[in-house]
Amino acid sequence: MRSPIPTPIRTQSTLLFLAFVVIVAAPWRLPGYALQQPEARKTSDPYTGDLSIFDSPGREDRLQINRVMDLLGIAPGKNVADIGAGGGWFTVRAARRVGPTGTVYAVDINPEAIQYVQNRAQKENLHNVQEILGRVDNPLLPPNQVDAVLMLKTYHEVAKPVALLRNLRPSLRPGARVGIIDRNGNNDNHGVDQRIVIKEAREAGYEVTGKYDFVKDGMDYFLLLTPKPN
Repeated sequence: MRSPIPTPIRTQSTLLFLAFVVIVAAPWRLPGYALQQPEARKTSDPYTGDLSIFDSPGREDRLQINRVMDLLGIAPGKNVADIGAGGGWFTVRAARRVGPTGTVYAVDINPEAIQYVQNRAQKENLHNVQEILGRVDNPLLPPNQVDAVLMLKTYHEVAKPVALLRNLRPSLRPGARVGIIDRNGNNDNHGVDQRIVIKEAREAGYEVTGKYDFVKDGMDYFLLLTPKPN
């Protein structure tokens, strides 16, 4: 008959087995483990300076904004959202194009920008502009009202881009188009790589239906998105 295992050896074997189970079952507890949850990507600080700076001469031609509005299907009677409206540079141009039977929602998270756009619309006698103080994760647009959206040089500042795009979806009418104009960058230098934008848009339930580089500089790009069917 075989002798029983001495108690000290049995205890050591049990402890080694338990340690192995803890390491295998909970590897994320180890320092520096590679599968730790990734941090949110960097974003640029939202602009808080003089809003009139965006009305620089020649900007309309550089951004080819009329071509952008054509691709977004912005026409008389349409409802448009300008997310990250800032000083309202795009808001007023879209408001003139949609005319009195259309509406432009000027969305921004900066109360000063909202007041600036409101004053500008009054001065330019535009009665089809509605200002909305949004959130970093939600533009707070009315449901099923928007035909076209433009985020003009503002996506790189959005702290929660996937949540924002998801919360935008209920506001979009069938056939709505979403446009993003930005520049390739490293996220915190007022630019974001378009591959990141495409990845986040797909995660939020959109498909990319157009990619444009109007000025052929490899920096500024225009992405056209449409929501995938639910």
